[in-house]
Amino acid sequence: MDIAVRDIVGRKKYGCDILFRVVQIKEQAGIKMAILYGEDVRLVADAPFEDLVKVGSLEREKYHKQNESREMRSLTLFSQEMELLEQKRKYDISSGYRQQGDFFQMPGRVLHLDGDPSYLKKCMDAYEKIGVPVTGLYCNEKEMPIRISSLLDAYRPDILVITGHDAYTKAKGKIMDIQAYRHSWHFMQTVKEARKKVPQLDQLVIFAGACQSHFESLISAGANFASSPTRVNIHALDPAYIVAKVCFTPFSERIHVWDAIRNTITGEKGVGGVDTMGVLRTGMPFHQLEEDQI
Repeated sequence: MDIAVRDIVGRKKYGCDILFRVVQIKEQAGIKMAILYGEDVRLVADAPFEDLVKVGSLEREKYHKQNESREMRSLTLFSQEMELLEQKRKYDISSGYRQQGDFFQMPGRVLHLDGDPSYLKKCMDAYEKIGVPVTGLYCNEKEMPIRISSLLDAYRPDILVITGHDAYTKAKGKIMDIQAYRHSWHFMQTVKEARKKVPQLDQLVIFAGACQSHFESLISAGANFASSPTRVNIHALDPAYIVAKVCFTPFSERIHVWDAIRNTITGEKGVGGVDTMGVLRTGMPFHQLEEDQI
């Protein structure tokens, strides 16, 4: 079959339910294999060539339209929630609209590490639409534990995202065995290294994990939010929605887990965590000075 790197394919065994991008081709025990990254879910898989079928442009367009519809519904709900949060902040800062004056806001700074550059771009586009101040870096999952300490020193974020691709393989072990996962161990070690630098959960808020990740290990290592409680696939943008909720919630307010995950695309089956304080700070007065005033 004429399949090359970067082609979009489906797996016949699973009825082509997920579209994948071919990222590597190799030979294993005389069998030609492809390493696959999910197009819209943070899943990594491998499959023999005989199980793959190249997906045509019409099928890809239909698949992406369905996914874009889910993304838009989620983004619309999230935008409505952000608007309500903004109205509440204006009410609180003005003492019930009794005080006049402009104020300024300092949302949390985000460092987003992603093992997939195309997913990183999707998340960066979403952050821009929502207004999240973020630094996004591509980083191979295996390198994350090594690099995280110096990156925290360099960027000093309030919120850290550790994500990329992952997968549970039943043949490698039982579901609670972290060695049976593609990158959960690397995510867990990255969280541990981050917590050596910043132990307090409300001083550095961490989201960690990808599709089917070992949720319990990531939370135990010190993540505030993680995937995947029921080992389902999570959407590429799920981490971004969690982060934005934390980013725009005042530091004096507690975020209940359900409030953080309810507008994600995957929901509580794919994302969970612990109650966490927001990181937004509000100040006043705000004066826009002109050059001739200085």
